[in-house]
Amino acid sequence: MRAFFLATALMVSGFAFAADKTYQVTGPVLEVRDDAVVVQKGKDKWTIKKGSAKVEGDLKVGAKVTIEYTMTAESISVKGK
Repeated sequence: MRAFFLATALMVSGFAFAADKTYQVTGPVLEVRDDAVVVQKGKDKWTIKKGSAKVEGDLKVGAKVTIEYTMTAESISVKGK
């Protein structure tokens, strides 16, 4: 029984740690908005919400940036099985 609780605690702490994982995208800035930055990544345009992000340097169109971000669900809607 003790092993079960230990395994469960490790699994839960693993999920919490995974939720804090950061990712990054690097590329030229295509657009700067009050709420977001649009970056070119290969052939794709990435729109990253700014939130309360600290900006170092002059954030403007054409500048090459690296943005670190996390992914957090805002809502989850289950549609069947």
